[in-house]
Amino acid sequence: MTSVGIDAIEIRTGKLFLDLPNTFAPVKGEDPEKYTKGLGLYTSSFPDVYEDIVTMGANAAKSLMDRKGLEPEDIGRIDVATESAFDNSKPVSTYIAGCLEQVYDGDFRHANKGERKFACIAGTQSLDDAYNWIKAGRNRGRAALVIATDTALYERGDPGEATQGAGAVAMLIDEDPDLVELSTEQGYGSMDETDFLKPNQQFPSVDGKRSMQVYLARMREALEDYESVAGRTHPADFEYIPFHTPFPGMVRKAALLGFRHMSRDTEIEDELADEIGRQPREADFETWDDYEEAIRGYMDDLKTTEQYRDWYDRVIDPTIDISSRVGNWYTGSVHIARLSALKIAAEEGKEMAGKKLLVGSYGSGAQAEIHAETVQDTWLDEIDAVDVDSQLEDRTEITFDDYELIHDVHNHEKEIEVEEFTQPEGEFVFTGWGRMNERRYEYVE
Repeated sequence: MTSVGIDAIEIRTGKLFLDLPNTFAPVKGEDPEKYTKGLGLYTSSFPDVYEDIVTMGANAAKSLMDRKGLEPEDIGRIDVATESAFDNSKPVSTYIAGCLEQVYDGDFRHANKGERKFACIAGTQSLDDAYNWIKAGRNRGRAALVIATDTALYERGDPGEATQGAGAVAMLIDEDPDLVELSTEQGYGSMDETDFLKPNQQFPSVDGKRSMQVYLARMREALEDYESVAGRTHPADFEYIPFHTPFPGMVRKAALLGFRHMSRDTEIEDELADEIGRQPREADFETWDDYEEAIRGYMDDLKTTEQYRDWYDRVIDPTIDISSRVGNWYTGSVHIARLSALKIAAEEGKEMAGKKLLVGSYGSGAQAEIHAETVQDTWLDEIDAVDVDSQLEDRTEITFDDYELIHDVHNHEKEIEVEEFTQPEGEFVFTGWGRMNERRYEYVE
């Protein structure tokens, strides 16, 4: 059976960055450790004046196509996942295709284009669509281009303001992939929720406490559903577990929940019994509240154990490195978590071929999806080719006053003139509006 998965990946981060503990926290009158230790964030990426979800997505896609030696006729499908779209009819994929056609001889006239929306999980859903398209034999030997691109801005003064970020992830989905093969087995947890939403508005309405609860509940359900088709999971089964990462602190909670679930009725639970007791079982309690209280107590003890700390440091911590420096990328967040883990594996010289990843995606509203990925023999060449470090190092630091200006620039309800902070070179840029209020772009050499 032909394997299908991610053949290559590229990112494009916003060119500006805000230092959270040293610039943002003092203005807010808050302890810097609220961001570094609490949220797990150090800097946030922001788009320059001439950047947006189209330019970031198109620039990431061009880097990917150039590196893989692709022409437009090699691509049969372009799917863009975003929750930052600016048009309720024309999909972002058409804008990105139009940008790319400025620099390639061919065109995407015969490529299927679409836009996926389900909060932050839409990037993974787009992967699923591309996977199914290829598996169904409808691709005519062509690959799919999946782009997750977002500018994750909050209303000024919103509690989520510190988690903001901007960037794009471009992924090539193809047969016999060079990076990871996607599993056929998937698990879902989905319910109608109002934890985070944007009802005809740019900036989200968020119930922070509820959002955390829903995230964890849907992840647990998705893992249980995945196990119903793939069999029981065990903490030792996976080299890394990339989660959707709105901020690293949220992943810490998901990781603890996942470890407890996977270690239940295993030798790990037996080994920990003398130290913290066995996991509470619902049947042993008269009320649900008593059971939940016991579970909370067990998890408080579990996260202090050497077994859990060692597992977390090895399996989870490498996945949040990039996110801690760029903030939330919405649809791209889980995909930079995967990249972060594999990048660190490459730096440490780990042998990853044949190893498994368990990927936990989530979108508010709400749905989680769990699937496995198998790292391919050629993974190292692909990871070494992605210029993550240079992009992060080349970002321009902004002051708090600069941040306020750039936030206003990207506020759809404001029109202000601000000089760009950086000079574009060899990239697509936003140039203004056309006669029908469409956004216009050009390539700057």
